[in-house]
Amino acid sequence: MRVVAKFGGTSLGSGDRINRAADSVADAVAQGHEIAVVASAMGNTTDDLLDEIEFETDESDRAEIVSMGERTSVRMLKAALAARGVEAVFVEPGSERWPVFTDEHGELDAERTREAAAELAAELDGVVPVVTGFLAEDPEGNVTTLGRGGSDTTAVMLGNYMDADEVVIVTDVEGVMTGDPHVVEGARNVGEISVDELRNLSFRGAEVVAPSALSYKDENLSVRVVHYQHGDLLAGGTDIIGEFESLIDMREERLACLTVAGRAIRNRPGILQELSTALGDSDINVDAVASGMDSVTFYVDETVAERAENILHREVIEEQSLSSVTVDDDVAVVRVMGGELPNQPGVIRNLVNPIADAHINIHDLITSATSVAVFVDWSDREETLDIIQNEF
Repeated sequence: MRVVAKFGGTSLGSGDRINRAADSVADAVAQGHEIAVVASAMGNTTDDLLDEIEFETDESDRAEIVSMGERTSVRMLKAALAARGVEAVFVEPGSERWPVFTDEHGELDAERTREAAAELAAELDGVVPVVTGFLAEDPEGNVTTLGRGGSDTTAVMLGNYMDADEVVIVTDVEGVMTGDPHVVEGARNVGEISVDELRNLSFRGAEVVAPSALSYKDENLSVRVVHYQHGDLLAGGTDIIGEFESLIDMREERLACLTVAGRAIRNRPGILQELSTALGDSDINVDAVASGMDSVTFYVDETVAERAENILHREVIEEQSLSSVTVDDDVAVVRVMGGELPNQPGVIRNLVNPIADAHINIHDLITSATSVAVFVDWSDREETLDIIQNEF
């Protein structure tokens, strides 16, 4: 197999851990696999360097300074591999084999990077390149950076462009966990998770794989997360499956929105659960939920709206701090889904402005890390769909 192995800062945080990393790479090479390595700065080196910049500096100097963490890591890991009889070479910005480039706007130069990555892949037979993560080179040859989580981005991007079979992210957790093991008891490893699921978790605080990296994963590229103590690059951990698909979808059935108003919405713990449970116990599926300071709205199939209204009305009667429930029929929803949405500044504006220009009233706008749902009158659905398709 052809594998890109990314070692995070924790997995290279000491001489012992560098030895572990080198052993795992050497074992994979001994089994006949082609291995390329992406290395982060050791431990918290990058943050430490940034903390010490207490003087005025331009971006080019800052990038050069923080690059020293990754430059040190690749030299350490290359030396450890050489000590094990593995032919390795460290690759950093400015070197002949360097594969990651940005354009004049600081964005990834995909064409140039793809060509350089293919050239690097052609040299994998018998040689292990150890590439600095996080860093890039601009058109003038200056060092630039890929931002927070940039080493993950380097690894998955190179895995894609080098036609690798798998990218292995070596970190300080046993793959993706059911919860933060430092906070919750009984957290266990998730054997498999989809790209969409992980990206939503990543944008909401899960520090497993950087969200920017996942956009480079395609259906044919396997991505796996393993613990640095595992020792085997080729097994274990969590498999990240699938790929992002940009999709614009209009629900074919009419929706109704049921709005419950009352002070309890924000003042009493458990009220949302009780309302949702009441609907669920009656086999009413909730398409979406929107909450405000003193109200919560449930979107359900219009065919069950009357039954849902009666169920929620019973909850209003039983809870004194709830005031009333009301129903609005003939609602449509158009959804925009795509892994690149969070990386597009102004995406909400680009949705809302042309809809407003067409004098279409938006009932609700519900967003997540990778999707936006626009709720409008049923009579406006086709025009709304056309507008969104033209924008995206």
